[in-house]
Amino acid sequence: MTDTQTRRPPAPHAAERARTIAARGGLAALLPQAGTRTSPLFHHVHPSGTAILLLADEHPLVGQLRQTPRTEVTAMLEIADQAPLPLREPVRGLLWLTGWVTALDGQEARDEILAVADARPDHRLLDAGHGASVLRLTPASMVIADAEGTSSIQTEQFATATPDPFCRNEDHWLRHLERAHRDVVGQLARHLPEELRDGHVRPLGLDRFGLRLRVEAECDDHDVRIAFARPVSTPQELAGELRRLMGCPFLSQR
Repeated sequence: MTDTQTRRPPAPHAAERARTIAARGGLAALLPQAGTRTSPLFHHVHPSGTAILLLADEHPLVGQLRQTPRTEVTAMLEIADQAPLPLREPVRGLLWLTGWVTALDGQEARDEILAVADARPDHRLLDAGHGASVLRLTPASMVIADAEGTSSIQTEQFATATPDPFCRNEDHWLRHLERAHRDVVGQLARHLPEELRDGHVRPLGLDRFGLRLRVEAECDDHDVRIAFARPVSTPQELAGELRRLMGCPFLSQR
Protein backbone atom coordinates (compact mmCIF):
# COMPACT_ATOMS: atom_id res chain seq x y z
CA MET A 1 0.00 0.00 0.00
CA THR A 2 1.49 3.34 -0.98
CA ASP A 3 1.09 6.83 0.43
CA THR A 4 0.11 9.37 -2.22
CA GLN A 5 0.67 12.51 -0.13
CA THR A 6 4.12 13.72 0.90
CA ARG A 7 2.69 16.49 3.08
CA ARG A 8 0.32 14.77 5.41
CA PRO A 9 -2.90 16.53 6.42
CA PRO A 10 -3.77 16.78 10.13
CA ALA A 11 -4.60 13.47 11.82
CA PRO A 12 -5.18 12.20 15.37
CA HIS A 13 -1.96 11.74 17.34
CA ALA A 14 -0.61 8.25 17.96
CA ALA A 15 -2.04 7.79 21.47
CA GLU A 16 -5.50 8.83 20.30
CA ARG A 17 -5.34 6.43 17.36
CA ALA A 18 -4.24 3.67 19.75
CA ARG A 19 -7.14 4.38 22.11
CA THR A 20 -9.51 4.29 19.14
CA ILE A 21 -8.27 0.87 17.99
CA ALA A 22 -8.56 -0.44 21.55
CA ALA A 23 -12.08 0.97 21.95
CA ARG A 24 -13.25 -0.58 18.69
CA GLY A 25 -12.29 -4.01 20.05
CA GLY A 26 -11.10 -5.54 16.78
CA LEU A 27 -9.64 -8.97 16.15
CA ALA A 28 -7.06 -9.89 18.77
CA ALA A 29 -4.25 -12.41 19.04
CA LEU A 30 -2.14 -13.28 22.08
CA LEU A 31 1.48 -14.23 21.44
CA PRO A 32 3.27 -15.64 24.52
CA GLN A 33 7.05 -15.42 24.46
CA ALA A 34 7.20 -19.20 24.53
CA GLY A 35 4.06 -20.56 22.92
CA THR A 36 1.80 -20.37 19.92
CA ARG A 37 -0.34 -17.54 18.66
CA THR A 38 -3.91 -17.82 19.93
CA SER A 39 -7.13 -15.83 19.69
CA PRO A 40 -8.63 -15.01 23.09
CA LEU A 41 -12.32 -15.73 23.60
CA PHE A 42 -12.71 -12.09 24.63
CA HIS A 43 -10.46 -9.09 25.21
CA HIS A 44 -10.89 -5.60 26.60
CA VAL A 45 -8.34 -2.82 27.07
CA HIS A 46 -8.91 -0.45 29.97
CA PRO A 47 -8.02 3.25 29.60
CA SER A 48 -4.93 2.52 31.70
CA GLY A 49 -3.71 0.15 28.99
CA THR A 50 -4.24 -2.97 31.10
CA ALA A 51 -5.95 -5.69 29.06
CA ILE A 52 -8.36 -8.34 30.34
CA LEU A 53 -8.54 -11.60 28.40
CA LEU A 54 -10.60 -14.76 28.50
CA LEU A 55 -8.96 -18.04 27.51
CA ALA A 56 -10.42 -21.53 27.65
CA ASP A 57 -9.50 -23.34 30.86
CA GLU A 58 -7.77 -26.10 28.88
CA HIS A 59 -5.48 -23.70 27.01
CA PRO A 60 -1.78 -24.52 27.69
CA LEU A 61 -1.05 -20.94 28.75
CA VAL A 62 -3.70 -21.14 31.46
CA GLY A 63 -2.14 -24.33 32.76
CA GLN A 64 1.29 -22.70 32.77
CA LEU A 65 0.04 -19.68 34.70
CA ARG A 66 -1.70 -21.84 37.30
CA GLN A 67 1.31 -24.03 38.05
CA THR A 68 2.49 -21.57 40.70
CA PRO A 69 0.45 -18.74 42.28
CA ARG A 70 1.07 -15.33 40.69
CA THR A 71 3.12 -16.78 37.85
CA GLU A 72 3.81 -14.20 35.14
CA VAL A 73 4.43 -14.84 31.45
CA THR A 74 5.76 -12.32 28.97
CA ALA A 75 3.38 -11.94 26.04
CA MET A 76 2.19 -9.55 23.37
CA LEU A 77 -1.45 -8.74 22.59
CA GLU A 78 -2.02 -7.74 18.97
CA ILE A 79 -5.26 -5.90 18.09
CA ALA A 80 -6.14 -5.38 14.43
CA ASP A 81 -8.24 -2.46 13.26
CA GLN A 82 -10.42 -3.99 10.53
CA ALA A 83 -12.18 -1.89 7.90
CA PRO A 84 -15.97 -2.41 7.96
CA LEU A 85 -16.03 -3.03 4.19
CA PRO A 86 -14.76 -6.07 2.24
CA LEU A 87 -11.46 -4.68 0.99
CA ARG A 88 -8.50 -6.44 -0.58
CA GLU A 89 -6.39 -5.33 2.40
CA PRO A 90 -8.88 -4.98 5.27
CA VAL A 91 -6.46 -4.24 8.14
CA ARG A 92 -6.17 -0.48 8.64
CA GLY A 93 -3.85 -0.58 11.62
CA LEU A 94 -2.31 -2.72 14.35
CA LEU A 95 -1.84 -2.08 18.05
CA TRP A 96 0.66 -4.15 20.03
CA LEU A 97 0.69 -4.29 23.84
CA THR A 98 3.67 -6.12 25.30
CA GLY A 99 3.92 -6.95 28.97
CA TRP A 100 3.22 -9.57 31.63
CA VAL A 101 0.21 -11.88 31.78
CA THR A 102 -1.16 -13.28 35.03
CA ALA A 103 -4.19 -15.45 35.82
CA LEU A 104 -6.84 -13.99 38.13
CA ASP A 105 -8.86 -16.06 40.57
CA GLY A 106 -11.73 -15.75 43.00
CA GLN A 107 -12.94 -12.30 43.97
CA GLU A 108 -10.21 -10.57 41.99
CA ALA A 109 -11.43 -12.22 38.79
CA ARG A 110 -15.08 -11.47 39.58
CA ASP A 111 -14.33 -7.81 40.32
CA GLU A 112 -12.43 -7.48 37.07
CA ILE A 113 -15.22 -9.02 35.02
CA LEU A 114 -17.78 -6.70 36.65
CA ALA A 115 -15.60 -3.69 35.85
CA VAL A 116 -15.33 -4.77 32.21
CA ALA A 117 -19.08 -5.42 32.01
CA ASP A 118 -19.77 -1.88 33.21
CA ALA A 119 -17.63 -0.46 30.41
CA ARG A 120 -18.42 -2.99 27.67
CA PRO A 121 -21.28 -5.44 28.27
CA ASP A 122 -20.77 -8.67 26.37
CA HIS A 123 -22.39 -12.09 26.70
CA ARG A 124 -18.98 -13.78 26.54
CA LEU A 125 -18.16 -12.41 29.98
CA LEU A 126 -20.65 -14.92 31.38
CA ASP A 127 -18.17 -17.69 30.51
CA ALA A 128 -15.67 -16.43 33.10
CA GLY A 129 -15.38 -19.15 35.73
CA HIS A 130 -17.49 -21.49 33.58
CA GLY A 131 -14.97 -22.93 31.17
CA ALA A 132 -12.98 -19.73 30.67
CA SER A 133 -10.19 -18.23 32.78
CA VAL A 134 -9.61 -14.53 33.38
CA LEU A 135 -6.15 -13.21 32.51
CA ARG A 136 -4.67 -9.76 32.93
CA LEU A 137 -1.96 -8.28 30.71
CA THR A 138 -0.05 -5.40 32.32
CA PRO A 139 1.71 -3.54 29.52
CA ALA A 140 5.33 -2.41 29.57
CA SER A 141 5.26 -1.03 26.02
CA MET A 142 2.75 -0.11 23.31
CA VAL A 143 3.28 0.32 19.57
CA ILE A 144 0.84 1.38 16.87
CA ALA A 145 1.35 0.90 13.13
CA ASP A 146 -1.09 2.34 10.58
CA ALA A 147 -1.18 4.62 7.54
CA GLU A 148 0.14 7.51 9.64
CA GLY A 149 3.29 5.57 10.55
CA THR A 150 4.68 3.46 13.38
CA SER A 151 4.90 5.00 16.85
CA SER A 152 5.81 3.88 20.35
CA ILE A 153 3.36 5.06 23.01
CA GLN A 154 3.95 5.50 26.71
CA THR A 155 1.28 4.07 28.99
CA GLU A 156 0.77 7.56 30.45
CA GLN A 157 0.09 8.93 26.97
CA PHE A 158 -2.40 6.15 26.31
CA ALA A 159 -4.19 6.78 29.60
CA THR A 160 -4.62 10.52 29.03
CA ALA A 161 -5.75 10.20 25.40
CA THR A 162 -9.38 9.66 24.37
CA PRO A 163 -10.83 7.57 21.53
CA ASP A 164 -12.09 9.38 18.45
CA PRO A 165 -15.64 10.71 19.09
CA PHE A 166 -16.99 8.85 16.06
CA CYS A 167 -15.35 5.45 16.58
CA ARG A 168 -18.56 3.76 17.80
CA ASN A 169 -20.56 4.88 14.74
CA GLU A 170 -17.85 4.77 12.09
CA ASP A 171 -18.56 1.22 10.84
CA HIS A 172 -22.27 1.89 10.31
CA TRP A 173 -21.69 5.23 8.60
CA LEU A 174 -19.04 3.87 6.22
CA ARG A 175 -21.15 0.85 5.25
CA HIS A 176 -24.13 3.13 4.61
CA LEU A 177 -21.98 5.44 2.49
CA GLU A 178 -20.69 2.51 0.45
CA ARG A 179 -24.06 0.82 -0.10
CA ALA A 180 -26.52 3.69 -0.37
CA HIS A 181 -24.54 6.74 -1.44
CA ARG A 182 -22.06 5.83 -4.15
CA ASP A 183 -22.83 9.23 -5.66
CA VAL A 184 -21.44 10.86 -2.53
CA VAL A 185 -18.27 8.75 -2.77
CA GLY A 186 -17.94 9.90 -6.37
CA GLN A 187 -18.11 13.54 -5.31
CA LEU A 188 -15.54 12.98 -2.59
CA ALA A 189 -13.26 11.41 -5.19
CA ARG A 190 -12.87 14.84 -6.77
CA HIS A 191 -10.43 15.63 -3.96
CA LEU A 192 -8.13 12.76 -4.97
CA PRO A 193 -4.97 13.28 -7.00
CA GLU A 194 -5.93 13.17 -10.66
CA GLU A 195 -3.94 10.00 -11.34
CA LEU A 196 -6.07 8.05 -8.81
CA ARG A 197 -9.56 9.08 -9.87
CA ASP A 198 -9.98 6.18 -12.30
CA GLY A 199 -9.50 3.58 -9.55
CA HIS A 200 -12.22 1.93 -7.46
CA VAL A 201 -12.78 4.42 -4.63
CA ARG A 202 -13.98 3.04 -1.29
CA PRO A 203 -14.70 4.78 2.02
CA LEU A 204 -11.99 3.59 4.43
CA GLY A 205 -12.13 5.65 7.60
CA LEU A 206 -13.60 8.62 9.41
CA ASP A 207 -12.32 10.60 12.38
CA ARG A 208 -12.58 14.08 13.78
CA PHE A 209 -9.87 15.37 11.43
CA GLY A 210 -11.21 14.03 8.13
CA LEU A 211 -12.10 11.17 5.84
CA ARG A 212 -9.91 8.42 4.48
CA LEU A 213 -10.53 6.89 1.06
CA ARG A 214 -9.06 3.65 -0.31
CA VAL A 215 -8.37 3.60 -4.04
CA GLU A 216 -8.11 0.05 -5.34
CA ALA A 217 -6.10 0.26 -8.55
CA GLU A 218 -5.25 -2.66 -10.81
CA CYS A 219 -1.84 -3.33 -9.25
CA ASP A 220 -1.84 -1.48 -5.96
CA ASP A 221 -3.96 0.15 -3.26
CA HIS A 222 -3.63 3.78 -2.19
CA ASP A 223 -4.97 5.42 0.97
CA VAL A 224 -5.69 9.15 0.88
CA ARG A 225 -6.74 11.37 3.78
CA ILE A 226 -9.08 14.27 2.98
CA ALA A 227 -8.86 16.82 5.76
CA PHE A 228 -11.74 18.80 7.21
CA ALA A 229 -11.33 22.57 7.46
CA ARG A 230 -11.30 22.13 11.24
CA PRO A 231 -11.58 19.21 13.68
CA VAL A 232 -15.17 18.20 14.48
CA SER A 233 -16.66 16.51 17.52
CA THR A 234 -20.43 16.28 16.92
CA PRO A 235 -22.59 14.77 14.15
CA GLN A 236 -23.81 18.27 13.28
CA GLU A 237 -20.27 19.56 12.80
CA LEU A 238 -19.42 16.45 10.79
CA ALA A 239 -22.42 16.98 8.49
CA GLY A 240 -21.32 20.55 7.84
CA GLU A 241 -17.80 19.46 6.87
CA LEU A 242 -19.16 16.74 4.58
CA ARG A 243 -21.38 19.28 2.84
CA ARG A 244 -18.39 21.51 2.36
CA LEU A 245 -16.28 18.71 0.90
CA MET A 246 -19.04 17.68 -1.50
CA GLY A 247 -19.89 21.21 -2.53
CA CYS A 248 -23.60 20.72 -1.91
CA PRO A 249 -25.39 22.26 1.09
CA PHE A 250 -28.24 19.73 1.07
CA LEU A 251 -26.66 16.36 0.23
CA SER A 252 -25.83 15.24 3.79
CA GLN A 253 -29.13 16.39 5.31
CA ARG A 254 -31.00 13.22 4.31
